[in-house]
Amino acid sequence: MRAIVVDQWMEPDALRVSEIPEPEVSPGTVAVEVRAAGCNFFDILMVQGQYQVKPPFPFVPGAEIGGVVRAVGAGVDDFAVGDRVFGAAGLGAFAEVSVVPASALFALPEGMSFAQGAAFPIIYPTSYAGLVYRGNLQPGEDLLVHAAAGGVGIAAVQIGKALGARVIATAGGAEKLEIARRNGADEVIDYREEDFVARVKDITGGKGADVIYDPVGGDVFDQSLKCIAWNGRLIVIGFASGRIPEVKANRILLKNIAITGLHWGAHASKEPERIPETFAALFDLFAAGKIEPVIYKSYGLDEVPVALRDLASRKTYGKLIVAP
Repeated sequence: MRAIVVDQWMEPDALRVSEIPEPEVSPGTVAVEVRAAGCNFFDILMVQGQYQVKPPFPFVPGAEIGGVVRAVGAGVDDFAVGDRVFGAAGLGAFAEVSVVPASALFALPEGMSFAQGAAFPIIYPTSYAGLVYRGNLQPGEDLLVHAAAGGVGIAAVQIGKALGARVIATAGGAEKLEIARRNGADEVIDYREEDFVARVKDITGGKGADVIYDPVGGDVFDQSLKCIAWNGRLIVIGFASGRIPEVKANRILLKNIAITGLHWGAHASKEPERIPETFAALFDLFAAGKIEPVIYKSYGLDEVPVALRDLASRKTYGKLIVAP
């Protein structure tokens, strides 16, 4: 079968398609014909050897899949050959066939495409768990979403709107602002042209944002502390800016705020009961038409270097998909 194989640390531009044996199922696993695979920024770091997880060589990168069940291993009762599924594979998605733990797969909901399925299993539970479990977002509150045209940002905008919040979105440039607005943002701020702190205060009548969703870190985190409301909650999702910020604890005390983090990937070992609960809530929102993955572009397997380069450029929006 055709697959992207990493046998040494390399830049994404050096990735190439290889012919390798098709992986075999083992007990508790499912072989999936990959119809779509999601691209993530950590894929870039992983092939460079800069990610916290360093798989042994050789490995096939790619963490999210949508596809059709090809074979099931012993002990797997929830899936059968021919089922349409999606899930977080962890590794192996940039290939024609991927073997995935059955526990990481879900039946593809009615009306969801393979591409949407491959765009779903990381960003949507991340945004839902961040806003609901960590941020305790309530109807009528003001939610500020940074990088609102990115994968997790769009998911946060959609979910925040579905939960009844007034959504204020920041993004760079007119196209990305329009993407955020089309996905539910009530107010949009071009951080390249405007002081988002002043605009948030103006929009909220001086109160500030009740919940701030921050996948950027760095200066954005620092400035967010200047426009957070009394009793506000700032959710740390990631550090796309490249700088991990620090905060003086007196600022937390004086505004009576909470700064909280969300590590969705750790729920499998720390709070596994949250996973079906979260996906059940998301499936309800999808069925109601309140959330829907946004696909920027689909690439062929031999175009993985181009896809990762486009993702790194930060000129894209939503999710980038590889279609083997």
